[in-house]
Amino acid sequence: MMPPHAFLGFLIGLSLTRAAETQPDHASLKPQRVHFQSRNFHNVLHWRPGRACTGNSSLYFVQYKMYGQRQWTNKETCWGIQEFFCDLTNETSAIQEPYYGRVKTASAGIHSGWTMTRRFIPWWETKIDPPVMNITQVNGSLLVILHAPNLPHRDQKGNSVSMDNYYQLVYRVFIISNSLEKEQKVYEGAHRVIEVEALAPHAVYCVVAEIYRPELDRRSQRSEERCVTIP
Repeated sequence: MMPPHAFLGFLIGLSLTRAAETQPDHASLKPQRVHFQSRNFHNVLHWRPGRACTGNSSLYFVQYKMYGQRQWTNKETCWGIQEFFCDLTNETSAIQEPYYGRVKTASAGIHSGWTMTRRFIPWWETKIDPPVMNITQVNGSLLVILHAPNLPHRDQKGNSVSMDNYYQLVYRVFIISNSLEKEQKVYEGAHRVIEVEALAPHAVYCVVAEIYRPELDRRSQRSEERCVTIP
């Protein structure tokens, strides 16, 4: 028969073991898939919760730094948050510099280790929205006016900054009418005002446009289709 003090020690050890088994370890709390998503230089850090994170009781802490810096900087508005994202646009505004972000989790008094992004260079990785397009019908022709997307930052005078300040943008304009069997590219170049001539009267023409970045061999999505009837 087990002595009383030995049995008591066995129960205490068993309870401690079970308590440890119910608490998540550091590795299972670590955030997963930590990465930047960038559109028009609007740079947002995203992540997914660790394997052991359930419900919405976990808190997340975000830090960032530029490549070459030794110290990480806390993102104060993303320190102890429950969301799975953090806007680092202002902190990554030098768009040709490389950056890192990292995230850790706290749950039930336990802190995970940090999960870090790969190197992020906004100039290289940002996606560009399609051009804003205005169309006017003039004397049987179409006047297409294109505008590149603006950045989330402003210059020192408070004015909006266009994406074409940072890239050699090429505009592509496509047209299709009820008399054409397939789409036709009517313009490719750097001009933002294009006149499409020699259009058939009483026909409906639909226009879409996209932006191409030759340096990166990448293109934007296409703009929404705009249709005009020629009188």
